[in-house]
Amino acid sequence: MARRPSQRLSSDVSGREVSRLPSDTAGTERRDPRTLAALDPYGLLVLSRTLFTCTEQSEIVRLAMRHVSALGPYNAEAGYLATGDGLSRVPGHDAGTPTIDDARMKELGEADGSVSLPERSWNWAFGLRGAGGLLGYIVVSSHSGPDEQGRFLLSTLVGLTSAALSLAATRALQHDNAGELSRLRTERDTALRQLDTMRSELHLQKTVHETLARVAARGGGEDAITQALYELTGLSALIEDQFGNLRSWAGPDRPDPYPVRSPTHQEEMLRQVAREAGPVRVKDRLIALARPRGDVLGVLAIEDPEATANEHTMFALDHAQRLLAQELLHMRELTEVELRLRRQLIDDLLEGTDETSAYARAEALGHDLQRTHYVVVVHWPGNAADDSFTRAVEHATATTAARPLIARRGDRVVLLTEARPDHDAVHAALAHELGRPDGAIGVSTRCDSPDGVPRCYQEALRALEVRQNSRQRSGTTFFDDLGLYRILGPGNDLRELEGFVREWLGQLLDYDAEHDTELVETLSHYFDCGGNYDEAAAALTVHRSTLRYRLQRIREISDHDLADVDTRLNLQVATRVWKIILDGRR
Repeated sequence: MARRPSQRLSSDVSGREVSRLPSDTAGTERRDPRTLAALDPYGLLVLSRTLFTCTEQSEIVRLAMRHVSALGPYNAEAGYLATGDGLSRVPGHDAGTPTIDDARMKELGEADGSVSLPERSWNWAFGLRGAGGLLGYIVVSSHSGPDEQGRFLLSTLVGLTSAALSLAATRALQHDNAGELSRLRTERDTALRQLDTMRSELHLQKTVHETLARVAARGGGEDAITQALYELTGLSALIEDQFGNLRSWAGPDRPDPYPVRSPTHQEEMLRQVAREAGPVRVKDRLIALARPRGDVLGVLAIEDPEATANEHTMFALDHAQRLLAQELLHMRELTEVELRLRRQLIDDLLEGTDETSAYARAEALGHDLQRTHYVVVVHWPGNAADDSFTRAVEHATATTAARPLIARRGDRVVLLTEARPDHDAVHAALAHELGRPDGAIGVSTRCDSPDGVPRCYQEALRALEVRQNSRQRSGTTFFDDLGLYRILGPGNDLRELEGFVREWLGQLLDYDAEHDTELVETLSHYFDCGGNYDEAAAALTVHRSTLRYRLQRIREISDHDLADVDTRLNLQVATRVWKIILDGRR
């Protein structure tokens, strides 16, 4: 009974395998096909070749199960493969075979053992093992237990199957290893490329950092920043203030004249850029805002009409913008400190301060107090003396001379300036700046030293007061032009009176002192007599013609028109003050 299957296998399987064998080398005869069948009556050698060339483990088990019946009166009931989750049945055996209890298979614990099947007296689970342990099972049944030859054949089949499974697992592992190695190589190449890219980026970033650090170490400056940005990017760089006015340009193609945007367009552009976190493209420009504390202090941009800017360009622009923000913030803080110190200095000068200290403080601020100055007081109804009004006054009074010292006093702005305002030019400029012409300005006489500043401040206040109480309340009034009003207000002292007398009678007093004449005395009697020639001549005990001659000389020397009503009034008051208060002192 055991030989019939072998004869069938010998005539069918072995014959087919031998017919596919290649011919021997030249000069040898073909082997007799019966020789292989005689050497392998159960087809195990032919099967082994098929098993060892198979790469699928489940297919290997199925081939082995199909060959079980060729070894004798045996049936392959089931096949299993060991997986990470336990045993997995191999599909493909005959559907009519008795059901195997999979739970019983797990109870074997990787050992060989019998299993229970109905209508079978002998049922055995052969373990398929490799170097790593259990690979699976083949369950074989028979109506009677195998003899010694049968056990040998079945064991040989199990051994071949186990070896084939181990070889397939090794091939799979090698394939996986080769795939993993290929993946690792790909990852390595990608990592190297990324490393090269990162190294290049780091080099470019280092160049940006070092270039801008040198600019900062040398004191920064807007021109230095735009020049550095131009050298780093190759694109023209520029800085504008928040109003769109050009402050610095580096690179070719600078517009001339530089285009001026409307305030509405400028504000919209600033809002558009402010909404983004970094540089923003606006038409042909990449724009970044310098706003260290939220306030826009300036605009940094690069010209990029061809849209060639890359990440390196954006990195350089972003870092240059940070440097510009620090520079502009530093400049603002210095300006605020200087403005505060200048205001403190003028406040002290207006109240009266030590000259030596005043000279030293003014010199530290770059202001020369040794020069002649004027005090100017400005008042504009409806405008509190805040920073905006102060800046408007400073801008309107700006000249080629040194920057004025400026302070706020209540609702007025006070300036100490080297330049005497040019009549109504300052008033007209301020009216244009503020949009209202109803303000008033008072200007003092010249001040030659710090100790004269308080006096000049009172003079400017007097001039402002006279202007605001006059019929034409808006405009500029100079203390020099007040005439009699200079001595009609409160707080006048002897020096003020002497100044008024010197202004109107100074030339006559000097002439009398030099030529031992009495022109001032003549003028005083003339006014005391109400301009009557006969009474004045009698009071002076001179002839009428002599009086006429003296009055003519007075006109020539003083250059005053005695027929002018205001001139006569000022001259009469001056002679009264000279005679009564100054006791006729020259």
